Amino acid sequence: MKQKADTSFYRKFLTIYVALVLQNVVTLSVNLADNMMLGSYSETALSGVAAVNQIQFIYQQLLMALGDGLVIFCSQYWGKRQTEPMKKISATAMHAGLLIAILLFALVSIFPRQAVGIFTTEESIIREGVSYLSIIRFTYLFFAVTQILLATLRSVEVVKIAFYLSVMTFFVNCGINYVLIYGHFGAPEMGAAGAAIGTLAARMTELVVLIIYIIKKEKQLHLSIRSYLQHDRVLSGDYFRVTAPMLVVQGLWGVNTALQTVILGHMTAAAIAANSVASTIFMMVKSMAVGAASTASIIIGNMIGTGDIALVKKYSGRLQRIFVVIGLVSGLLLFLIRVPILQLYDLSASTKEMANTFLIILSVVVIGMSYQMPTNNGIIRGGGNAMFVVKMDLISIWGIVIPLSFVMAFVVKASPAVVVCCLNADQIFKCIPAFLESHYGNWIRKLTRE
Repeated sequence: MKQKADTSFYRKFLTIYVALVLQNVVTLSVNLADNMMLGSYSETALSGVAAVNQIQFIYQQLLMALGDGLVIFCSQYWGKRQTEPMKKISATAMHAGLLIAILLFALVSIFPRQAVGIFTTEESIIREGVSYLSIIRFTYLFFAVTQILLATLRSVEVVKIAFYLSVMTFFVNCGINYVLIYGHFGAPEMGAAGAAIGTLAARMTELVVLIIYIIKKEKQLHLSIRSYLQHDRVLSGDYFRVTAPMLVVQGLWGVNTALQTVILGHMTAAAIAANSVASTIFMMVKSMAVGAASTASIIIGNMIGTGDIALVKKYSGRLQRIFVVIGLVSGLLLFLIRVPILQLYDLSASTKEMANTFLIILSVVVIGMSYQMPTNNGIIRGGGNAMFVVKMDLISIWGIVIPLSFVMAFVVKASPAVVVCCLNADQIFKCIPAFLESHYGNWIRKLTRE
């Protein structure tokens, strides 16, 4: 019986994990293709788009928090096979996502130059960024709806559709990019604006296909437009009580990542392009850690829903051993692929060398990240103790990492490589509190009402 249960656990983990990692990798492959095409078109265009994408990244982190909060609650209800509360929680998450999308759209529409100017003082880069932003802002609404719907499906362990959508998005985006960035087949040569049109078309197509899938194939929840017109005050209060700290954490993480571009962009113009290239490659490998965090959240949520706390703790230890292996594999993989992938970029020698240095540093960083991120965001946060993650991030990022990085960049005048080390140092030292809390802390909380 024990061997059968163990086999079932690993099968469930791998089924969900592989689908989520593949989906993330294909999604980020769109960014990688954008970077390569824009890098060969113009390093200035690449830097402008990289600056705008920092805004997009913060937005994505907020949507991720809304989706993760949804999964934490809904996976527990799914463990009890109670679907009505799941629809109400999904509706609450959708309303919040649309509100954030509308607010962001309004802000970047009113202050486009100021938004891009946060990340660089180079006028040519700002001009390219504004051109890209004027179109990419229209993706915000489509992206919010898609992400909340996918999180809802993920809570009932429907994950393959996300991968198929990502593959479709990749081909749509890359095809349009090829035509419009360079002006092939008689189309106008649009550069950064062409890349934005490709992304917008891909996001619109992605949402349409997802809605068709839900209407025709989704049999677990029977979602409809009516599902998103309801509001439950009690469930909404419970949802935001747990999700609000997650919004803070993910938002701060997004701002922290954006500040890397701010700091490096004010050191040297080449650093923006080098950081964009290194970060995109790093994010693809980081997909292994992101997938582990999402999978752990689903598994832990399901187990808490059954009420078997002893099994929850057993699975927690088993998952953490898997995270260590994922970290070692990720670090080695990033180190090995950095040179061949960098050869695909048409960048100046100095920019390419700087990106290579950044990737060597990130090869070490991803090892610690692959343990602490899934442990914190998947196990501890999935178990209900979101405030632990909030406090740890506030202290580590805003009390240590950001102040230290600003000092090293603008007071000590350290090299960009040293600053990148400082900016990512928290991924290593956060492993210790994550280990202690997961093994000795009271991280399991009662999240749902009887």
